[in-house]
Amino acid sequence: MAIPRWIEMTHNQAFAQGAFLVSDVTPVIDYDRSSGENRVQAADKGTSLPLWQVEVLDGDRAASKRARTVTVKFAAAVQPVPPSNESGMPFTPVVFEELTVLPYIERVGEFGRIAWSFRATGMSAAGKSSASSTRGGSAVSA
Repeated sequence: MAIPRWIEMTHNQAFAQGAFLVSDVTPVIDYDRSSGENRVQAADKGTSLPLWQVEVLDGDRAASKRARTVTVKFAAAVQPVPPSNESGMPFTPVVFEELTVLPYIERVGEFGRIAWSFRATGMSAAGKSSASSTRGGSAVSA
């Protein structure tokens, strides 16, 4: 049986109570290639496109404190632009397109827990069709 490393998941499966942007879209820094003041942006292993990230608040009130805020990454030639916030709320409601997740074990001292890496190809305003989406680029590889 061939189980993919990255698992496809719909936005509603991952964020059943909604997702809200709580940061700007920023470059992912490759700390292994960076030095001092010279910051190097990380690249997707499969496409060589630059990686970008955004911090997201999960709207699920039952989510643990650690799981409430997650990072979603995009591989894109240019910085993805989030949808405008027309909700009247301080955080922008968003829907992620072509979402994939990677489970991994996060170790803290002697203990571990299952954590998730999130990748998407685009994002759009919640309640809008994907025709109004902001594409992040191509699919992201591990």
